[in-house]
Amino acid sequence: MSLTLGVVMDPIESITPYKDTTLAMMLAAQARGWTVHSIDQKDMYLDQGRAFSRRRKVTVYDDNQHWFDAEDPVDAPMSEHDIILMRKDPPFDMDFIYTTYILERAAVEGVYVSNRPNSLRDVNEKLYTSWFSEFCPPTLVTTSSERLKAFITHHGDAIIKPLDGMGGAGIFRLRPDDPNINIILEHSTLNDTRQIMAQRYVPEIKDGDKRVLVVNGKAVPYALARIPAQGETRGNLAAGGRGVPVAIGDKERRIVDAVAPYLLERGLLFVGLDVIGSYLTEVNVTSPTCVRELDAFMHKEASIDVASTNGYVPGIADTYLDAVEAAMNHS
Repeated sequence: MSLTLGVVMDPIESITPYKDTTLAMMLAAQARGWTVHSIDQKDMYLDQGRAFSRRRKVTVYDDNQHWFDAEDPVDAPMSEHDIILMRKDPPFDMDFIYTTYILERAAVEGVYVSNRPNSLRDVNEKLYTSWFSEFCPPTLVTTSSERLKAFITHHGDAIIKPLDGMGGAGIFRLRPDDPNINIILEHSTLNDTRQIMAQRYVPEIKDGDKRVLVVNGKAVPYALARIPAQGETRGNLAAGGRGVPVAIGDKERRIVDAVAPYLLERGLLFVGLDVIGSYLTEVNVTSPTCVRELDAFMHKEASIDVASTNGYVPGIADTYLDAVEAAMNHS
């Protein structure tokens, strides 16, 4: 079935193709014969309540030097798409929220949008862990530097982080005797006016912050353990972490089994759970990554020589698009 796909994403010129999950999704769509358009967030708009965008029809390639060709941009109703994937990276700011409203209008006009726009607003990637606190390390969300200092003193070692970021930005590890604790908390809370999160430090981070991909409610059998660089606390790849594929175990499966029904209920078909040791630390719904790394590993495990196939080898993105197409047909 030939469908028309729009992908709301960061500018396609700016991506790193060999590790870009959104590109993997576009390659999978193109292999199905779908027409693919890229859409920049800033080029979306409402006119008399109807959703429009300036879009570019693209042809994509699995090539680190030349990963796309694009036609001239045109303005068109978003309802001309059968499916729209919302793949814009955080920050989760007001512009992101406004984009979800525009996408809701597109959905009213008959477009299937994934992940579901109102759920992107409701499921904050840090705060939503509170719905599953039995799987989380001790956690505090507050504007108060005094409460945060008491939390850090009680646990002896803690991580603080903003609620709207990605890639390890704004994350600090603090102990009670850190000489910079006051200024870091003042800066992070904007002098006790901004909510931030503190979590007890989990020493198993040395073995990696595992990204467990949950596609249509089911876990991909391998996770990407993002191991911090020497002298670094954060495992994020953007912060220099090293990605190592590992088979998921019983701890990860218990978490997925608990969280997945709620994700499906909210129309969140592509989600990345972050797990350190036995603890859930984040529920990533905006633009989860790690597909390219895991696909490469699983193709190797299956003895598939991708270079010799002279064609497209299906992977995790195909499982996601199968789920999206099925949901569209039943909506």
